[in-house]
Amino acid sequence: MNSSNLKVQLVGLIKLQEIDSEIYKLRAEKSSKPLEIKKLEEVFQAKKAQMADLEKRSLDIQKAKKDRELELAAKEESTVKLQGQLYSLKTNKEYQTMLQQIQDSKADASVIEDKILELLEELDKVKILIEEERVRLAQEEKIFLGEKNKINNRVKEIDDRLSQLETQKKQAAINIDPKVLAQYERILASRDGLAIVTVKDNSCGGCNMFVPPQVINLIKMYENIITCETCNRMLYIDEL
Repeated sequence: MNSSNLKVQLVGLIKLQEIDSEIYKLRAEKSSKPLEIKKLEEVFQAKKAQMADLEKRSLDIQKAKKDRELELAAKEESTVKLQGQLYSLKTNKEYQTMLQQIQDSKADASVIEDKILELLEELDKVKILIEEERVRLAQEEKIFLGEKNKINNRVKEIDDRLSQLETQKKQAAINIDPKVLAQYERILASRDGLAIVTVKDNSCGGCNMFVPPQVINLIKMYENIITCETCNRMLYIDEL
């Protein structure tokens, strides 16, 4: 390949690399978006779990209250039965014993009533917390959906730009020798989207390793495409 033609090939490859660099950058950004959405969803689900915990707490209190109410009803029924038996007793001792049982039963009922009141107070507090959490959660959901929408819109922007770049890449590759293009694509795929780099201050622009003077002289001869001995990327001098 003569020097003028190789220079044309290198200019084409440099242009192609500019396009591919943007393509690789956008693809990497796009690949990170599902994880971003997943993290947003995890944070939002954690906040929803707080609401679920409060609602469960409310149900637990309601159940405890119902159990206490049933217990109170049973205790009151027992007291009534005891009171009904008072006048059938024959001795004063039996009568006094029954009165004590009635008094104990009423005392137990009073304790249960106090517990029911405590549960009612706790339930009221939890209801207030649930309402506050519902308002906060609605705001959090709005923020979550807004952020998710931004990410989805960005993905659409990336897809649109990638479509444009793929068209540009096809156009830029038209005048590049098929063998050279195949070599470029192999390096591109194996070197994270960077196939051709400039040599600056005797260093490879891809791996920063030293490029010997004799290799630089070979590059300047423009007889063959020269690659880095370390990273295998195509090399050129920034004088094209």
